[in-house]
Amino acid sequence: MTFETKTAEGLRDAAETAATAEATAVLPDWNLADLYPAMDSPQLKADLAKAENESVSFEQRFKGKLESLATGAEAGKELAAAVVAFEKLEDLLGRLVSYAGLLHAGDTADPVRSKFYGDVQEKITAASAHLLFFPLELNRIDDDALKRAMNQPELIRYRPWLEDVRKEKPYQLEDRVEQLFHEKSVTGRGAWNRLFDETIAALRFSVEGEELAIEPTLNLMQDADPSKRKAAAEALAKSFRKNLRLFAQITNTLAKDKEISDRWRGFEDVAASRHLANRVEPEVVDALVAAVRDAYPNLSHRYYRLKAKWFGRETLDHWDRNAPLPDVPTREIPFAEARATVLGAYGLFAPEMANIARRFFDDRWIDAAVRPGKAPGAFAHPTVPSVHPYVLLNYQGKVRDVMTLAHELGHGVHQVLAAPQGALMAPTPLTLAETASVFGEMLTFRALLDETTDPRERKAMLAAKVEDMINTVVRQIAFYSFERRLHLERRKGELTSDQIGEMWMAVQTESLGPAITLHPGYETYWCYIPHFVHSPFYVYAYAFGDCLVNSLYAVYENAADGFQKKYFAMLEAGGTKHHSELLAPFGLDARDPTFWQKGLDVIERLIGELEGLESVE
Repeated sequence: MTFETKTAEGLRDAAETAATAEATAVLPDWNLADLYPAMDSPQLKADLAKAENESVSFEQRFKGKLESLATGAEAGKELAAAVVAFEKLEDLLGRLVSYAGLLHAGDTADPVRSKFYGDVQEKITAASAHLLFFPLELNRIDDDALKRAMNQPELIRYRPWLEDVRKEKPYQLEDRVEQLFHEKSVTGRGAWNRLFDETIAALRFSVEGEELAIEPTLNLMQDADPSKRKAAAEALAKSFRKNLRLFAQITNTLAKDKEISDRWRGFEDVAASRHLANRVEPEVVDALVAAVRDAYPNLSHRYYRLKAKWFGRETLDHWDRNAPLPDVPTREIPFAEARATVLGAYGLFAPEMANIARRFFDDRWIDAAVRPGKAPGAFAHPTVPSVHPYVLLNYQGKVRDVMTLAHELGHGVHQVLAAPQGALMAPTPLTLAETASVFGEMLTFRALLDETTDPRERKAMLAAKVEDMINTVVRQIAFYSFERRLHLERRKGELTSDQIGEMWMAVQTESLGPAITLHPGYETYWCYIPHFVHSPFYVYAYAFGDCLVNSLYAVYENAADGFQKKYFAMLEAGGTKHHSELLAPFGLDARDPTFWQKGLDVIERLIGELEGLESVE
């Protein structure tokens, strides 16, 4: 049976599933009882007490003794016992803070949940302060002694984690300074993060007489009605302007906070700590950024020029950038159909992948509805390996929402497969964490495209995919460029909102190109991007993942036999291997100067296909 035939049959089955489910379909909300039954449950209270008591006991048992454990007669066995105890505590603390965070994300406007979230954060920070010594003291063990211990059978499983801890050694500080940084994070970075989240969730935008939260307002930027797109764009700018002073204060404070930390730790470049956390060489990131920026004219500039032509114009207003194509019918996609579509595409690639993703629906690991106060955007939270991930969406029935579902479920599948690595080694560096999510999107897109015969629908699908790729690659590298400028300028002194807006406009003008007109108000749009606040320099991981997946998918198309097995092995590895080790079985190497261009060529070919459809018409 050919891939195309399998695709057609799979999507017909998916459509039948959607038809039977649609009548009773309700947007799911997640069941957090797998973490804890309630905020006031005896189990949660007991675990909070356990976390505090066992963290103190761990410190008393092991602090000041790791050197002797690593050099004693049973070095591997004794040090392994310490690592195992540390991992169990990490899992317990992670479970508690995951529950509090997910509960808060469900309604950031609820003062009871907000207080609970803050209280749990404080208690977890206090408990984990007793564990700070462990990685610091591990790094004071003699290199040869630790290598000998890591080769012992009892400890060899944790070798990847210990080697990663060792990479932090040049940047760690004296124990009391580390403890101060840790404890102050609650009233420092953590407090500013929370203020940002709650402010964004509380904002309201007046669009044609209706007061909307940020998610429905952003969704209107993809509406078929140009007047609604414009009204939404202007409403966003108006509310952002009113709050610019606060957002500028948050941004200035967090950038200064990072500069202080970097200076004390000895990170010379503003993004160096992120590269270290991602276990990626700075030159690899630099090569990615350079390749994407060089490709702006052939990607975003070229595509938006083509899209403006479709609209019968020389240029597009910034609120038309993600507008649906003219003269192409649009419809709201029921959630049941979105579910069936994604599971069908996943199942065609590997039934096991679909079976894992299905659990997110069947076991209520998804919160999909748009609600006042709910955290905007979408994410997959891994929680801890002893439980399972949860996915948050703000589903509104657009094609992009279907792709977002495919994206987040990709993360979820990855997190489930990596869980057996344990709390210390299941987490994956951000650069590789985006691989499974973007691959899930690609599977869903290709399956739908192969089934589409109507030229107008095919054109709309191709255009939507190109736009998503531009948003993932071009936009995210532009965001990275913006962050670099901002953090470098902040080292010279505090920045006004006007200065931040000027930097934002410069990178947006460069990346979007002359076919997009950026109207007054757009200079404020930097203020709602959560990654700038929560995870500085995270954004390049999206471009890394998209280009990597483009190359990975080409390998799959050209040699599908055995690919699934290699792919699952890559996901199951979690954080135990470097990107070079994970990509080697596929014949790929991100350090190859030509690697990134291969991924960008895929986007260029799709734009070329769109131009070909234009000439046929």
